[in-house]
Amino acid sequence: MASTLGLDQAFQERFRFDVTTREVSVPSVLWWGRFDPGYSRNRIVRKLLGELGWTIRDFHPRFSGLGDWEARLRRLPRPDLVWVPCFRQRDLAAASRWARKQGVPLLFDPLISAYDKQVDERVKLNPDSPRAKRLLAWERALFQRANRVLADTPAHADYFARALGVPTQKLAVVYVGAEESRFKPEPLAFAAERRPLEVLFYGSFIPLQAPQVVIEAARLYRGPPVKWVLLGQGPLRKFCEERATGLENVTFEDWLPYEKLPARIHRADMLLGVFGTTPKAGRVIPNKVFQSLACGRPVLTRSASAYPEALVAAVDSGLVWTSPGDAQLLADRVANLAANPDKLRQLSEAAAETSWSYFSESVVRQQLSNALEGLAARMKRHE
Repeated sequence: MASTLGLDQAFQERFRFDVTTREVSVPSVLWWGRFDPGYSRNRIVRKLLGELGWTIRDFHPRFSGLGDWEARLRRLPRPDLVWVPCFRQRDLAAASRWARKQGVPLLFDPLISAYDKQVDERVKLNPDSPRAKRLLAWERALFQRANRVLADTPAHADYFARALGVPTQKLAVVYVGAEESRFKPEPLAFAAERRPLEVLFYGSFIPLQAPQVVIEAARLYRGPPVKWVLLGQGPLRKFCEERATGLENVTFEDWLPYEKLPARIHRADMLLGVFGTTPKAGRVIPNKVFQSLACGRPVLTRSASAYPEALVAAVDSGLVWTSPGDAQLLADRVANLAANPDKLRQLSEAAAETSWSYFSESVVRQQLSNALEGLAARMKRHE
């Protein structure tokens, strides 16, 4: 049966064969929380879960803290797995109570740490303050409730273990990746009449991304003419517009619908990642890096431990490294590429290859399969 269906080993383990009915029972996962199914991370994971043979049901409790009571009143069918998606720390306690009562494992895909965000990234709380200590204790206790915790990079997995006390055997890394049906490689089509080349930053204008570094790089730039474009909205947008006063090589664009983003990326010649100096900035690979590489565009971004070691050591990978917060180095890197169209074209091809080799949907699907594999035995124990 398994060989006929062409299922991978982990998927075969999750199938349960009913001897009485002679039918295959497909595993089910209950997505729990007040989450956005359209968010990029959720869209990709849900698609890959379907490819791995899981059926998905959603439960959006009216009140996060009382979700387990609502689930009982609604008599939700028992799933094989409860999944609490990214950013939903507030849903985790209720979900874990219900999952424990049902005797099924719970997986948490936080994507971020609330403590990390408030203390390390936004620097709103002093780590020695009572509020910070309470936040850390609250989040540490929450993370202990999960049977599996996903991290989007190895650096984040290390942080979850070191700062939040998650046992390493509970951790699994699953990259965010990009939707291959939307973000597809296209060759660079620049020519003399398309000068100046376009350098595109897009994002939510938060300190982690450090868009102000892009503005300063544009001010320091000395090289062949280029057009610096900053697309999106966020807290630092106004500040960046003010800093860009008098810079004719800088333009701003408002955010555009998600489905139009690939075409906008293809219009650019170089993409910009993140340049923040916070610890969190070194632990993430942002969505736009995955998306830009998948579109076959070179990405200039700060060096970070979040990337696979082999990729960091690779030459001409399509990723061009800069130092955190270093506007001059970013300006120099852009000038070097703008002066060397052949190099830029080579890096464009390498970007697509890097995306396929390290971050493709097949890679992410295998990571997800591996993350679920350790839960299969637990499922069987509760049948």
